[in-house]
Amino acid sequence: MTSGAEASREGWSRRRFIGALGGTAAVVAVPAPAAAPAAPESSRTTTPESSAAKAPAPGARNKGKDSGPRPLYLGTYTSVDGGGTGIGLAAYDATTGQITGAGTLTGVADPSYLTVHPDGRTLYAVDEQTAGAVTAVRLADRKVLGARSTGGAGPCHLSVHPTGRWLLSANYTSGSVAVHPIDTAGALGERTALAKHSSPQPGPGQDGPHAHQFVTSPDGGHVLAVDLGTDTVYTYRLDTTKGTLTEVSQAHTRAGAGPRSLTFHPGGRYAYLANEVDDTIAVCAYTPATGALSIGAPQSSGSTGSTTNYPAQILVTSNGAYAYLANRGDNTLARYAVEADGARLRLLGTVPVSGDFPRQIAFSPDGTLLFTANQKSSTVSVFHVDAGTGQLRLAGEPFASPVAVCALPL
Repeated sequence: MTSGAEASREGWSRRRFIGALGGTAAVVAVPAPAAAPAAPESSRTTTPESSAAKAPAPGARNKGKDSGPRPLYLGTYTSVDGGGTGIGLAAYDATTGQITGAGTLTGVADPSYLTVHPDGRTLYAVDEQTAGAVTAVRLADRKVLGARSTGGAGPCHLSVHPTGRWLLSANYTSGSVAVHPIDTAGALGERTALAKHSSPQPGPGQDGPHAHQFVTSPDGGHVLAVDLGTDTVYTYRLDTTKGTLTEVSQAHTRAGAGPRSLTFHPGGRYAYLANEVDDTIAVCAYTPATGALSIGAPQSSGSTGSTTNYPAQILVTSNGAYAYLANRGDNTLARYAVEADGARLRLLGTVPVSGDFPRQIAFSPDGTLLFTANQKSSTVSVFHVDAGTGQLRLAGEPFASPVAVCALPL
C-alpha cells in the first residue's frame, strides 16, 4: 500500500496541500505511551497518557449535563510530519468543555474523518491513503473489527445511513462514492456500490472529480454526494436492500465554486452548501419526493479578504435557528441567523477559532458545545453555544492534538 506521504508526493491530495500551506504550526505530540497490551487479532493498541486521564466508557450518547465526562475521538494524519499515530482518545466535560487526553488507538492509517453508528457502539474511520479504505472499531473494547477497500484513493468523508445498515464514503482523489454493508455487530462487509463522477467535466483549475462528502437526506430517501472537482452535488437513490446506487439528479454550482460540505436544515426542505474554492456559501432548496437540489446564489463566508480563505464545514443547530461556518485561512467561525423556515441565511458576524485552519467542526450531542479541529495549530478549540442568541464563547485554552483534522464528541 502506498503511504499517505507518498501519495502526497504524487500530487493526488489537494486537501493536504492546502492544509500544509504556510507550514504546520505548534505541532504537539502526545506523551510517550507506556507499553500497550498486544492485540494482534485487531492490530489495535490503546496508549494511555495517564491513569487519571482514562476516557469514559464509550458507546452511549450524551443524555444530559449530569452524565459526567464524555468520550471524544480525534482524527489526524499518521503519514505526515508531526502527525498522530492513530485515532486520538480523549474526554470532555459536558459542562465546562474542558478536554482531557486519554491516549491513542493505533492500527488505523490516516484516520482523517470519523463518524459513529446511530446505536453508538461502533466508530468508523476513513484511511485516507492511495489505496483507500474504511475501518470499523468496536467502542466497548476499542477492538478494530477490520477494514474494507473503498475502491478509490483518498477517502475523506463517511457517514452511516439512518437505517444503520450502510456506510457511505467519498473518495476525494478518485472522485467516487462507495457503499458498504454493516452487520449486526457493526463490522463492514464487502463494497456493494461504487459510483464514479465521470460527468460533467472538471471545473476551472481542477484535474478531475473530487468527491468530498456523502450524506443522507433528512427524509432518508436519497443520498447526496458533494464533488468539489466537478462543481456538482449528485443525488442518488440507495437501494436499502441491495446497497446499490442509482443517480437521479445533479445540481451544479457556478463554475469554480468548489463545493465541499452540505448540511440540511432540520425542516428537510433546505440545505446549506460551503464552497471551498470561491470562498462562498449558498442556500439550496431540496425536494424530498425527487431528491432534486436547487443551488441558490453565492453568499459571503464572513471572511475579511485579508488572506486566502477556504470555507470548510457548515453546521445548523438542532432547532434550525443558527448556522456556523468554519473558515480556514480567516481562522474564524461565521454565525448566521436562519430565517424564513430555512430559506434564508443572514450573516451575524464571526469569532476567532483561537487556532489555525479549522478543518472540521462538530456539536456535542446536546448542542451546547461546538468543537473545531484546527489542522495547522494542532489544536481543538471548544465553544459554548448560547441557545437563545447563537453566540459562541471560547471554553478555555485549546487542547493540543497532533494535526487535528476531525473532532467527534459523543
